[in-house]
Amino acid sequence: MVPTTVISSRRTAISVFAALGLVGVAMVALGATGVAVKPIAGKALAVLEEVPGPESGPTCAVDKRYVDEDTFGMRPDVIDAWNALRTKAKAQNVTLCVNDGKRSRAQQQREFDKAVERFGSVEQAKKWALQPETSMHVKGIAVDIQPLNSASWVDKNGGALGWCRRYDNEKWHFEYDPAWVTGGCPALLPSATGN
Repeated sequence: MVPTTVISSRRTAISVFAALGLVGVAMVALGATGVAVKPIAGKALAVLEEVPGPESGPTCAVDKRYVDEDTFGMRPDVIDAWNALRTKAKAQNVTLCVNDGKRSRAQQQREFDKAVERFGSVEQAKKWALQPETSMHVKGIAVDIQPLNSASWVDKNGGALGWCRRYDNEKWHFEYDPAWVTGGCPALLPSATGN
């Protein structure tokens, strides 16, 4: 008869090896980032919309009213483009702060709900905040840049690196598209709803 402790030790070892095997499979399936990365031509990464962005960040070095969030959660190509933009700005003694960047669907819904409360209706709120399914912050390609003089610099210089302001009523909101490097920035929309 085999002692109970030997059977128990074997079961523990088998369980540990099985768990390690599942972890290994998950790591391969999810990639090195720990996020399922499934590029789709012309679309944000498959699960990117569920990845939350930072809730806040350190204080912006040039204007204490704002924060400077990390770019965590954005698409890798967008992070690279942001770093290139920031480097170009720094070379011209301009500091760019990401006051708001990546948001998950839940974070965007909270932003939208606050806008409805502030402006009194869904229609008015849509002029300043989009619902999760249409927000470029959720797709991981938008940043709100502060202070406004830094945003103005990006408005003048960012297009060469694919960063364009999209809404006339939001001087701080920029989106990235590599096609804009050669094709130029699209015309401004009056607001996020287009009217």
